[in-house]
Amino acid sequence: MSRIVIALGGNALGNNAEEQQQKIDEAAPSLIGLIKQGHEIIVSHGNGPQVGMINTAFDTASAQSEKIARMELPECTAMSQGYIGYHLQKGIKKELTRVGMPWHVATVVTQVEVDPQDPAFQHPSKPIGAFYDEAAVAQLRAKEPGAVFAEDSGRGWRRMVASPKPLRIVERDSILNLLDHEFIVIACGGGGIPVIRDKDGNFHGVSAVIDKDFASAELAETVGAEYLFILTAVDKVAINFGKENQKNLDEMTVEQAEKYCAEGQFGAGSMLPKVQAAIRFAKSGQGRTAVIASLEKAPLAMKGLSGTVVHA
Repeated sequence: MSRIVIALGGNALGNNAEEQQQKIDEAAPSLIGLIKQGHEIIVSHGNGPQVGMINTAFDTASAQSEKIARMELPECTAMSQGYIGYHLQKGIKKELTRVGMPWHVATVVTQVEVDPQDPAFQHPSKPIGAFYDEAAVAQLRAKEPGAVFAEDSGRGWRRMVASPKPLRIVERDSILNLLDHEFIVIACGGGGIPVIRDKDGNFHGVSAVIDKDFASAELAETVGAEYLFILTAVDKVAINFGKENQKNLDEMTVEQAEKYCAEGQFGAGSMLPKVQAAIRFAKSGQGRTAVIASLEKAPLAMKGLSGTVVHA
């Protein structure tokens, strides 16, 4: 039996709660298919669209009513972990019941420690939340002098936050304990809630987002997984993407993957972080393998019949 961390993309989960539950229900047989093969799974997920919707909802509501407070980004991330986890629990448990498997499912609201000196905090580059015009931005800057805003593709101004690298998963022991008792664990949603530690050892949330794929690689290392599955919309990683000489890859060594990254073969906002996370995990220990594949073909990828394998 292998221990597998499965990273689901937030963009693949739909545009509203109903759509999200439907997509999760459709995906559950692929996830449970891995357990039926004799493996143990831990699920992480993105939250890019979802946390943005939550943040925008509170910003909009608080601007219209003094009775509604703005909600800071760490709390918005926690909310997204909760409701996406709720839908995953329902969908996975429904499939477990259908096939007569006795496993349990639990979501862990997960904090991920980051370095307060991470260079990302000096250069916030991740857009979140609502679009604003220049007048609204001027008012927000007056209220929050430290906030950073940038114009986003001609659509308006958006708040920019840092995207630091993950250092440590705070709830590590809770996750491992659940795994030992036959739970399918959902953890590190949205990359986790970024926290920093003060001099007394206490954690405090920071206004930042952690890349889901990097957090998933950290989760896979933490739980001693043999495989990291990064599930996306395509069956395989490609070089020369969209060109006449596009080539889909069945496998890459770490050295080959690093070379392709240096050549700029992968989009910075799409495939690049997935490949970088796969490289990090494959290099983290002997016998560790990352697979980038489509959600629908995850069981086939486990048999080597789909996806792109990244190995040392």
